[in-house]
Amino acid sequence: MKLSRYGDRHGTKTPCIIDEDGVARDASSIVTDFGPRTLSPELLAQLSNTDPKTLPVADIVGKRLAPPVAQPFNIWCVGLNYTDHAKEAGLPVPDEPILFNKSTVTYCGPNDNILKSAQMTKLDWEVELGIVIGKPALNISRENAMDHVAGFVLVNDLSERAWQMERAGQWVKGKSFPNFCPTGPFMATKDEIENVQSLGMWLDVNGKRMQTGNTATMIFDVETIVSYMSEFTRLEAGDLICTGTPPGVGAGMKPPVWLHEGDEVSLGIDGLGTQKQTVTAL
Repeated sequence: MKLSRYGDRHGTKTPCIIDEDGVARDASSIVTDFGPRTLSPELLAQLSNTDPKTLPVADIVGKRLAPPVAQPFNIWCVGLNYTDHAKEAGLPVPDEPILFNKSTVTYCGPNDNILKSAQMTKLDWEVELGIVIGKPALNISRENAMDHVAGFVLVNDLSERAWQMERAGQWVKGKSFPNFCPTGPFMATKDEIENVQSLGMWLDVNGKRMQTGNTATMIFDVETIVSYMSEFTRLEAGDLICTGTPPGVGAGMKPPVWLHEGDEVSLGIDGLGTQKQTVTAL
């Protein structure tokens, strides 16, 4: 099952189920919105048991494609989670997942503009698999981790590397500017993805392939990440976990390559759709 939402950033959204023909069907008769306060295994079961073609075609003409889930309470990230990316960065493969946060103000639609301020000098890209939590998780085992996952999304984990690596403090400083987390175009429920640890992924800048990778090279898999994080915090329904990126980021190139105003970024993951953004001066 694929879920999407349409509507202006600050207005009411229309929750949709995408039918087998790729048509968005209005699910607002079932739930007001997909989000932290509504996501649950029971809701997903109800949606799954609904024939999408019994729902009206959603009125989406001219409407913005929003993130597939309303703004989460938390956005979590895993750093250096691909063996080849760790090598690219010249850093050792971590023994435990490296965790950090992105501010929730980063959360935006898959095709919303990438905002670049005049103070940015090293704006970078990262195609990532995102995990959406479906019910709270605290101190859960790896074997039970998938019971707490609602589904998966495509994410561009944007970064300002100078702020991240050259300014004092935590990585969150270079990860938290508005629109630094384009998410979507839809959420695929976990039953929609046959093997989440075997998904091809890619990212282009101005039509040139920069990243090519596969979730098979993740150091810590989905179950491990969810279980591990639940040792330290309670994951809430709707929370987004960005799971790391394969090689090909701008910072890893020789010489480094950074995003500039007017650049176009396109990215995708098998089974999770594609995104396209334009870098825009703030």
